[in-house]
Amino acid sequence: MAIFSGGMFFVMVVVAVFFAMSFKVLNEYERGVIFRLGRIIGAKGPGLIILVPVIDRMLRVDLRTVTMDVPPQDIITKDNVTVKVNAVVYFRVVEPNRAVVEVENYLLATSKLAQTTLRSVVGQVELDTLLAGRDQINTSLQAILDQQTEPWGVKVTNVELKQVDLPNEMQRAMAKQAEAERERRAKVIAAEGEFEASQKLAEAAKVMDAQPMTLQLRYLQTIREMSSEKATMTIVPLPIDLISVFMKK
Repeated sequence: MAIFSGGMFFVMVVVAVFFAMSFKVLNEYERGVIFRLGRIIGAKGPGLIILVPVIDRMLRVDLRTVTMDVPPQDIITKDNVTVKVNAVVYFRVVEPNRAVVEVENYLLATSKLAQTTLRSVVGQVELDTLLAGRDQINTSLQAILDQQTEPWGVKVTNVELKQVDLPNEMQRAMAKQAEAERERRAKVIAAEGEFEASQKLAEAAKVMDAQPMTLQLRYLQTIREMSSEKATMTIVPLPIDLISVFMKK
């Protein structure tokens, strides 16, 4: 009787283990890729999944967007400047079956592909384009990676360059270039101001030549401005027109 009770207990334990192995619960963002005797039968979920013990095997696949940092890469640009560039890639699994069957590890494969693609794309552009045209480079990287990962059931939604580090000598050269450009612009603005001022003076001279009374009014205005200042001595210039009468006599 004791042997029979022990056998029943063993059977109950085995049944409980098989029962636990038969039921799996998947979250809303998960899918379970089911293999039956080594052959894929499809992805199931979310919710409760029933498996055949020993015969069925399930692999969980996360469908949420993955944020992956691409390590800094030493890259030589098209104009032979060595820069260190890193980026971030956003992607997610859209076809769980292909993500499991077509590639051994889609996370590792996407990371390695992003590194090589980053070196390839940046190496085809010049430094000025790399610094000023990041949006264009981001779009190009996203398109290339998305095309390459499509057979794996992976969708690359976005790629962003994070940082571009330049050599110290290049930073100093760019700083000198920027300073020279600022000085050039300042000189151009000053020259344009002098030119406009000379034009205004020429126009004023023409008006005064046509209307001599305006010169007298300007003279009186100048004397008024000088008298309003706090000075111990004021020198008032006399116009030539006022003393020319006495010089002729």
